[in-house]
Amino acid sequence: MAPPPSWQVGCDLGFSVEEPATVALQITVADAPGRTVDDHLSVTLDGSPLVGVRTLPGPHGGRLHHLEAPVGQLEIAYRATVSGPDAAAEEPGDADYERLLALRPSRYCPSDALLGFAAGELADRAADSDLARDVVAWVGNRIVYVPGSSGPLDTAVDTLLAGQGVCRDFAHLAVGLARALGIPARLVAAYAPGLSPMDFHAVVEVWVDGGWHVLDPTHLAPRASLLRIATGRDAADTAFADVVRGVAVLTRMEVGAVLDGVLPQDEWSTLVRLP
Repeated sequence: MAPPPSWQVGCDLGFSVEEPATVALQITVADAPGRTVDDHLSVTLDGSPLVGVRTLPGPHGGRLHHLEAPVGQLEIAYRATVSGPDAAAEEPGDADYERLLALRPSRYCPSDALLGFAAGELADRAADSDLARDVVAWVGNRIVYVPGSSGPLDTAVDTLLAGQGVCRDFAHLAVGLARALGIPARLVAAYAPGLSPMDFHAVVEVWVDGGWHVLDPTHLAPRASLLRIATGRDAADTAFADVVRGVAVLTRMEVGAVLDGVLPQDEWSTLVRLP
């Protein structure tokens, strides 16, 4: 039997805190049944450890870190060694609720505004699994990946009109179109070995064939190599950093993700489940 996969992931973030700020971070690997995570999070202000960093449990094994930062230079470093599993566990007991939540319009995925467009472009497919793959393929074929081409306020509708974006924009449009066609869909933030240029990555999870399956309209990293960080309706739920109060300006960001051994090949037409 082959050994379970093993990852080395992490990130370094720098913020210039210009007014006392409340910051929420989602950068740690999500817990999953059977997974071993050996990780460390360091938070310093002007070179000294920042006290009072709280860890809050999030949905689907995610962890949110909440901190209060005085004025100064805030530095965050995260490192993790992760092993197994390479297959998802059974769906949780609240799957019905999750499916209903994943059908609703949200901040960046206003699926109600996409109903007519989605029906005209994509509604002639039969099975939900085929339709979900068609939605993602349509987004990948129609939207051009252009780094820096979108802003933090852009929605799926903005991406559709612009015809370009980055991974979060691709994911938002695919989620919005899937929901408009009656397929539960949500966004997953992940570490993505093989991604170039390296960054946090956003992909889509859809409920088809009795489970949540991950699809990626960008085709930028093999899905079997992804490590879940956060799961939610859209980027409003999964942002790696959110300045809730005050002023903190991101000045530096470096992300790393390596999978031991050879990266798996991805057959993009197949369905893949993440732990």
